[in-house]
Formats: sequence, C-alpha cells, structure tokens
Amino acid sequence: MADGRNAHRRRRIVELDAEAFEALVVEELDQLPDDMVDGLENVVFVVEDRPEDGSLDLLGLYDGFALTERDRYGFGEMPDRIILYRESLLAICEDEGELRDEIHVTLVHEIAHFYGIDDDRLHELGWA
Repeated sequence: MADGRNAHRRRRIVELDAEAFEALVVEELDQLPDDMVDGLENVVFVVEDRPEDGSLDLLGLYDGFALTERDRYGFGEMPDRIILYRESLLAICEDEGELRDEIHVTLVHEIAHFYGIDDDRLHELGWA
C-alpha cells in the first residue's frame, strides 16, 4: 500500500472533482507499460475519496490476492481492487504535474502488490 510519505506537506492546492480525478487516473494507466498492465487479471481500478478510517495517510491500496499467493483462483472470483484515494493524493500535491506523478507512482506501487512485490522491495526500487 502506498503510504503518506509526504504527510508533513499536507496542503490542498489542487482541486479536482471525482470525475476529473478519475480521468487523470485513466490517463496515467494508459501511460504504464503494456507488459505491466496486460498481466492484470480480474482486477478493477477504483477511486474513493478517503480510506475507511477517514484519514489522509493512505494514498492507495491493493485489495486482493497477489499472484504469488493464489492457489485455486479463477472463474467466479470477485475481482481484486486497486484503490486510489483522491483526497489523500490531492492533499500532498501542489499542482497537476505533481498529482500526475503521485498517481503514477501509486498505480505502479499497487500493481506491484498484485504481482507479489512487497513494500520493502518497492522501497529498494524507489516505488514506495
């Protein structure tokens, strides 16, 4: 899960409604390498305002079973979810360029969890 690594910089300079934010998420998804997204199976991308606890500390979340943890997974399973938290991401960005970068990093981070890459390895790779 992407954390609030910039929590000390809390501000809301960028204001985007849910529809405009989702459009940015789709644009950033389209920018990801095909080999990263083509392997995603039974995964949906969701934008929510905030995590269930109401905090702004979490930027994104992978909710599901990583490929490395799947045993008998197949037809009829509920899809895994990659959730991006709109208000959390907006709160740490000064402008749209920074917001795009944070959305991109958050998407890569959460997709990596789908592939079984843990937070420690993501930190090593610079995607945390």
